[in-house]
This record gives sequence, C-alpha cells and structure tokens, in this order.
Amino acid sequence: MKIAVLSGKGGTGKTLVSVNLAAAADKALYIDCDVEEPNGYLFFKPEGVETEKISIRLPAVYEDRCNGCRKCVEFCKFNALAYVGNRLIVFDEVCHSCGGCMLVCPEKAIYERDKLIGEVQRGRSEKVTVITGILNTGEASGIPIIKRLLEAGDREESELTFIDCPPGSACIVMESIKEADYCILVAEPTLFGAHNLNMVHELVELFDKPYGVVLNKCMEGENPSETLCLEKGMKILGRIPFDKELGILNSNALISVRESAKYRQMFMELLQNLKEEVQHETVVNP
Repeated sequence: MKIAVLSGKGGTGKTLVSVNLAAAADKALYIDCDVEEPNGYLFFKPEGVETEKISIRLPAVYEDRCNGCRKCVEFCKFNALAYVGNRLIVFDEVCHSCGGCMLVCPEKAIYERDKLIGEVQRGRSEKVTVITGILNTGEASGIPIIKRLLEAGDREESELTFIDCPPGSACIVMESIKEADYCILVAEPTLFGAHNLNMVHELVELFDKPYGVVLNKCMEGENPSETLCLEKGMKILGRIPFDKELGILNSNALISVRESAKYRQMFMELLQNLKEEVQHETVVNP
C-alpha cells in the first residue's frame, strides 16, 4: 500500500506526518521525493547508506557534420534547440531527453551525452527502509530522480510505503502521487493553509485518488482548513495539536514516536484511522 503525503506549501508538517507514521508502523518504507530539499533522512539518520548516481541523456552536436537543415529544431516541441549564427545550440534546462532530435537528423550530427543531476540514497533506520532523492543545485527538473526513487521502492518488500512528496502541485508532485493508493493532505489552520489545501485537493481529485486530511498545528478557535473540509466533504483523518514539546522535538530532527509515548499513541491512532479508511475505500471502490 502506497501512501502519498502532500501539502500545498512547505512547512505545513508533511514530513512530520510521513516520518512519524512510517516510524509508528511495524515495518515500513519511507521515500523522500522532495528532491530539491529532502530532510526526512535528518530524522531517520539511516545506517548502511548506499548511493546511486542519477544521470540524464542530453543531446550534443558534432559541429563539423551539422549542415544547418534545422530539422531537429523543427522537431523539438520544447524549444530546446536553436540554430543561431551557423551553429546549433542546445538548451539543457528545457530538454526532455526524448532523443527525437538525434533520430531526425539526416547527417547524424547529434549524439547523446550523460549529465549527472543528483543521486538516490538507501539506508535503514530500525524497521524503516529510507530512500532519499537529492537533486543537484541548479538542475531544472527532479522528475528523473523521482522516477528512480519510485522504481527503487517497488523493489522493496513492504506492506506500507510512505511517499513524502514535494510541496505544491507542480509536475514533480504529480509524478510522486500517480502510483499512490491513497493520499494524505496536510494543512495548517490558516486562510493561507486553506487556500493551499484546496489546491492539492483539486490535484488529487484530478488524479481520482482517494484521500483524507490531517489538520496540523490545531488550536482553539476558528480553523479555516477544517471549515473547508466540512464544506467540501473531505474526510479528516486526524488533528495534531499546536504543541510546544512536539515543535521542539521536530526542530531538533527527532522522531516524536520514538521519543515520547504520548506522541507514539497519537500517531498510532492516526495510522489506524488511515488503515481503516484505506480498507473502506478498497471495499467501496475495488
């Protein structure tokens, strides 16, 4: 069972929820798809870490063979190629590595080169397998690394997989959730939090994914995110209080369920609610 944990922006508690749910399970797999700013490994501190370098294939040009026919330029729908000043220029940042330009070139003037964009790390933390993607600074897209992360996760034997998604609703988030069985939307109790909850709610609805909401940093008084859940019929899986002790543990990169019986009980109850909801969705929508 693959559970994707997402939120409309950073700082809502997405990693707090996914890390503690994984740690509360008897055995779990944690995949950190927030490749631009991964921090789940700071909590788990995995041991026996193995690293795999991730590269993409990009076009390069044999300039002495290019006759300026521009067939490659016309083919590329992403505008990653331009012929300027009697020279073919490749814009790596917008290239999608499809290889089509190489195929259509009549002079065989285009070849492919490898470009290192980041890495995938795998380790263990007690009963949790931790797989982390790290995108090199300045790279345009983390999608190739996310694909590799999810492929690596598929090879693991685990009943529960928690996918810590990037914040927002961009392409890298879509790539992270498309194979998920269930989505957890994490939201703060503010107007901004409600706005971002609505954004990721539209995304999971678009992908036709079953989902539930975890309300984080809950306090007494009005909670716009909870109001939105009630208005739109979103299932609330649990509420995490605005708690100083929990905040201190989290800011010190400590896993709350491993440090406190109180928080272990709280996240165990959330995990049980999650399992029951997923089972219910499986029965209703087999």
